[in-house]
Amino acid sequence: MALLYGGLVLLIGVSLLFTCVILLQNAIKQMPFYPTDTLYRRVGGKLQVVTPPNVDQTQADAIRYLLKTGILYFGIIIVIGTTGGYLLAKQALRPIAKLTQTARALSTDTLDQRINLGGPDDELRELADTFDEMLARLDQAFDSQRLFVANASHELRTPLSVIRTELEVTLSDPDADPDELRRMGTVVASAAERAQRLVTSLLTLARLQAVGGGELEVSEPVDLARLVPAAISAVSSESEEKGVRIETEVEEAVTVGDPRLLERLVGNLVENGIRHNVQGGWLRVTTGQTSDKVWLHVANGGAVIPNGDVDRLFEPFRRGAGKVRTATKGAGLGLAIVRLIVEAHHGRLQAAAPPFGGLAVRVELPRERRPRADASDRSGMTRVDAIA
Repeated sequence: MALLYGGLVLLIGVSLLFTCVILLQNAIKQMPFYPTDTLYRRVGGKLQVVTPPNVDQTQADAIRYLLKTGILYFGIIIVIGTTGGYLLAKQALRPIAKLTQTARALSTDTLDQRINLGGPDDELRELADTFDEMLARLDQAFDSQRLFVANASHELRTPLSVIRTELEVTLSDPDADPDELRRMGTVVASAAERAQRLVTSLLTLARLQAVGGGELEVSEPVDLARLVPAAISAVSSESEEKGVRIETEVEEAVTVGDPRLLERLVGNLVENGIRHNVQGGWLRVTTGQTSDKVWLHVANGGAVIPNGDVDRLFEPFRRGAGKVRTATKGAGLGLAIVRLIVEAHHGRLQAAAPPFGGLAVRVELPRERRPRADASDRSGMTRVDAIA
């Protein structure tokens, strides 16, 4: 950049110097000169011969002086311009150098470093701030990934340990009878089922995170009210065991999305409401729709949850009142999957912890727009609005 600044000053200086030469030539030509005949003038009572000035000689002398003096000052200007350009370039590129230094020092363990440029609010400041924001997102993503991998490893290690222990203990007993083998098979099957549910949840979670703000693979009309009975039926045995009273008030709530994911959404919310309920508690599920959205509301009784822990419930591997890996059932991924499903369907998720205990979750999704006749063309075909 300093060389560019110096080259620019050189180009401008040469252009100005030649411009001055041309202007000086034209100015001398416009000056009045005496004729070339011999002239006389009186000096002290005596006549002296006066030689009239020569135009060409005058131009040559003036241009020679201009070039000699101009080149001298022009060299000084080049030195000053190049030095100033170097200082300006160094100051202007200081944020870039700091950004480069920070980028070179980055690793998975130093993502907490920031540039914190400060200074005027210009393009370089905006670049540095954007780089800091990117580092913050990367730091958060790596922390979440480390926590996710650690929790997933812990969750998978538990059922695998149970399976291995049961197999080793039972097979090491030469006198094991069929009842003992059957008991071992039941325990192993239960642990394998738990591991399978966890892997399925992890795959679902990864797929939803990959979708992000993109388009769903399947998008068709789905009535949330029709998904509620199946979700309640799936937890009927557990609700009867706990004596949980279930109330439903479902009305038509047609949205557009992936039927499997929306079925998982309703099922996870109902299952969470039963699993984290108290003995003899209650669960209430309602659905409905307005002119532009549909909603699903699931509320349940249970222990009192601090308000600060409500948002943490929707993080992976969180159970109960914001505790990590404390429940005996489930992997702590249900509400995290619910949040990602809502985001994938461009909906809104709200949760609140009533002071008397339990959790209330409200999901709002865009409503399906019915196709309607809008205009007809000459062929008799009817144009309809797209289903949004």
